[in-house]
Amino acid sequence: MNMLSVGDKAPEFKALDEQGNTVTLSDYKGKKLVVFFYPKASTPGCTAEACDLNTNFERFQSLGYEILGVSADSAKRQSNFKTKYSFKYPLLADEDKSVIEAFGVWGPKKFMGKEYDGIHRTTFIINEDGIIENVITKVKTKAHAAQILDAK
Repeated sequence: MNMLSVGDKAPEFKALDEQGNTVTLSDYKGKKLVVFFYPKASTPGCTAEACDLNTNFERFQSLGYEILGVSADSAKRQSNFKTKYSFKYPLLADEDKSVIEAFGVWGPKKFMGKEYDGIHRTTFIINEDGIIENVITKVKTKAHAAQILDAK
């Protein structure tokens, strides 16, 4: 696993969101972007994290940030997740893991003594010029917005 770090240029990506729309990094040119990678839609930790970001969405927008959630779930699963909690930002259905691998967040994980490959819950803050400004690997799912916005 070779995760991107602060100072790296964010990789140009192209993936479909929960509605089947194509989303690319260049769609966000000139804006600050929060890209949060989460292991699985509708699981407790991911729900807490995504809801906390959604609750604070206006605060992010007022500071010039857009938000993008990414997991390897299907578009249908992402769509159900978004609809259930009325998320105000798109969720990428990165089933082929091209975005996940481009950012380097796919790799070995341990859970209950078992090792397996999966998505490492990680958030990247990308500036207006497409440069990674911050990487959060120890995500506090219930207070993630504060973790991002108060890091400044």
